[in-house]
Amino acid sequence: MKTITKQKLSKYFNLTSKALKQVKKNIIKGKENYAKEIIEMVENYLSDAKYFKKKQDFVNAFAALNYAHGWLDSGVRLDIFKVKDNKLFTVK
Repeated sequence: MKTITKQKLSKYFNLTSKALKQVKKNIIKGKENYAKEIIEMVENYLSDAKYFKKKQDFVNAFAALNYAHGWLDSGVRLDIFKVKDNKLFTVK
């Protein structure tokens, strides 16, 4: 598929939002400061994605969603968040 549709955007908004909720509940002790920074970046990118979607700029909305989810995956891989869901995250 070469087109970013509203349905595709909705799918990834849901996926990233669900992943964000999960990491917020699974912060590893002692890593709270790192987690706070990552969560803040994810929330900023989600906000950007919503802005772009509202402007009908689906390409940049999709890009922002991918950056948001990349931050989440980085936090998981760096052992800042303890999650096991391999449908939402790139887990070891």
